[in-house]
Amino acid sequence: MTQSIIPMYIDGQFTQGAATWTIPVLNPATQAELGQLPVGTATDVEHAVAAAKAAFIDWRETPVSERARLMMRYQEAVRDHHDALAEIICEDLGKNFEDAKGDVFRGLEVIEQAIGIAQTSMGEYAGNVARGVDTYSIHQPMGVFAGITPFNFPAMIPLWMFPLAIAAGNTFVLKPSEQDPLCPVRLTELFLEAGAPANILQLLHGDKDTANALITHPDIQGVSFVGSVPVGRHIYETAARAGKRVQAMAGAKNHMVVMPDADKKAVINALMGASCGAAGQRCMAISVVVLVGEAQAWLPEIVDAMRALTPNYWKEPGAAYGPVVSQAAKTRIEALIEVGAEEGAELVVDGRGYAVPGYPNGNWVGPTLFANVTSEMQIYQEEVFGPVLCQMNAADLDEALAIINASTVGNGTSIFTASGAAARRFQHEVEVGMVGINVPIPVPLPFFSFTGWKQSFFGDLHAYGKQAVKFYTRTKTVTARWKDSPQSQGANMSIQLK
Repeated sequence: MTQSIIPMYIDGQFTQGAATWTIPVLNPATQAELGQLPVGTATDVEHAVAAAKAAFIDWRETPVSERARLMMRYQEAVRDHHDALAEIICEDLGKNFEDAKGDVFRGLEVIEQAIGIAQTSMGEYAGNVARGVDTYSIHQPMGVFAGITPFNFPAMIPLWMFPLAIAAGNTFVLKPSEQDPLCPVRLTELFLEAGAPANILQLLHGDKDTANALITHPDIQGVSFVGSVPVGRHIYETAARAGKRVQAMAGAKNHMVVMPDADKKAVINALMGASCGAAGQRCMAISVVVLVGEAQAWLPEIVDAMRALTPNYWKEPGAAYGPVVSQAAKTRIEALIEVGAEEGAELVVDGRGYAVPGYPNGNWVGPTLFANVTSEMQIYQEEVFGPVLCQMNAADLDEALAIINASTVGNGTSIFTASGAAARRFQHEVEVGMVGINVPIPVPLPFFSFTGWKQSFFGDLHAYGKQAVKFYTRTKTVTARWKDSPQSQGANMSIQLK
């Protein structure tokens, strides 16, 4: 294995496995090669799953307190390397430093939740449900789980998955995005340095064929996925047909409703970060702002704020956000901007052809704003996944709610208002899984779960929080009767306990 190979971790070894070809991993701001990614084969999948399955036999018997202490050591290791991990993300994905640090920190919060696995995995008990009979439930681990993660949060989303799964007593195979794998590799190294047994976590690189081999493998008990709607639906349908548990977090088109009584400055500041932060490459990004009534007059100030945003390389001062992940992503985003202009949306800020001095090869897309967008336009219907904001108008809250509720996706939404009545009605009637009130990106802290609705989620139990603990365990209910000496009362021909 040469130094330039970005390793997998299979069966206790960092290796390039049986891969016969590699993918170059590039810095999206400079196009400098960061390494070559081996593409895992069916053989690599077999080896990784077999090693994880064998490790499960001992790991499931590890006391829950020992599993919790492993997570305690791991959170300390991630915290100690917080900024170094963020720098890896900056180079591999292009985020600015503050955003990359947030990526690491939000994952760290889930490790902290995993430390409390003894409490969150407790069952229930009811004594004397019938004469001398007690009933109780036990949450037990299931086996090997797989996680397939996207490029946009290379620390946070893997950390949504494997710490909780492993803390619950399972083993795990992680397949991170092939576009920015360096942070997941480092997270794996830190997990081992924290004292994790060799095979409870496997790290497998690859492409869609690798992912498909994982989700159909008979020894995989469940699959956690984050990505687009079409891929999420495919993974859900394919894995569910194979009898697996699935949580597939898919696409979004998130709306911010702005009422006329909102704080204008707070709205505009929130809107800039929520629409263009991370170059818009967030499933919880605000990609549509709905200006209600008199708030429509704020559009010129929103335009000025958008024009003031300056993407740049993360080491340069004033970098509002970085490049998009790849040349292909840039091409797709600019093509959608062209479509939006052709459809009749008013392109008031055009980010195509954006140039950053000193970084001519970067995948730059400037801040982009369409005004007077309507719901039948492709620029509205499709998730752009770039720094592109669509502005829509609504006469009142009724119309704003109708716009959002007609959408086929329902990941996140927010309302900015000074009215408690408007906010309460909005949170009650909006058909979206995560709602912010004067909060632009309402990603829940890990005591709760990440709860997308509609085609933003395929499955039953969501990521992190209590629902994730249930996802990674199955419930066994025990009904027990103990007596000091055998007593026969004859056969009980009823289902009733007596």
